[in-house]
Amino acid sequence: MKALRRHFDYAGYWLNLPPGAASNSWTGKRAGLEALGFGFLVLFNGRLDAELAKAANAASLGQSDASEAAGAARREGFPPATVIFLDLEEGGRMLPEQKAYIFAWVDGVTAGGFRPGLYCSGIPVQAGKNRSINTAADLREHAGERNIVYWIANDACPPSPGCTLPEKRIYPGDSGLSFAEVWQYAQSPRRKERTANCAASYAADGNCYAPGDTAHKWFIDVNVARTANPSAPRD
Repeated sequence: MKALRRHFDYAGYWLNLPPGAASNSWTGKRAGLEALGFGFLVLFNGRLDAELAKAANAASLGQSDASEAAGAARREGFPPATVIFLDLEEGGRMLPEQKAYIFAWVDGVTAGGFRPGLYCSGIPVQAGKNRSINTAADLREHAGERNIVYWIANDACPPSPGCTLPEKRIYPGDSGLSFAEVWQYAQSPRRKERTANCAASYAADGNCYAPGDTAHKWFIDVNVARTANPSAPRD
């Protein structure tokens, strides 16, 4: 993490099991990362639609997951009003049970004294003849008066510059969504169908590594945010 701090201001921080993981190696590490000068993107892994579709009440699951997220954030030492991002791994138009879960989670996190955020796709996808849909924009349109922070994922080149730290500063709004506060513009491993125009910016194995780092074989996702601590407490 000391090596990564030379290039990056903040790190993702999981409150529950990351996607596909059997354990959460982040637990208990907040103070150490903060001492190194890292800000945070605090994350809670949300439910996939296959589970929500089978649930008797998707909104109830959202409420219980929100309570778990708030409790985990408190145990990890994050102060009230910290932004907790719900990780949504599925894109396109959210189905009714997905929206019920998402907005119940948002309301529950707010009631728990934290600020809700959503990590979701910002890539337009086809939704019928001559129509497209953008997950982040669709959720924002249906969020009502809820005050949500949006962290969008769009690794398509363009608008993404690929696996690079550009000399010319880029901003979340460069993703094409002006309301985005964080933009994940590179992922590991790269998605070939979306990154053909910036393939040379990735390593030969398709992953994205820290600049000039040949001593480690970790791979990373690269983000740009409006602040150096995107989950910092806010009103």
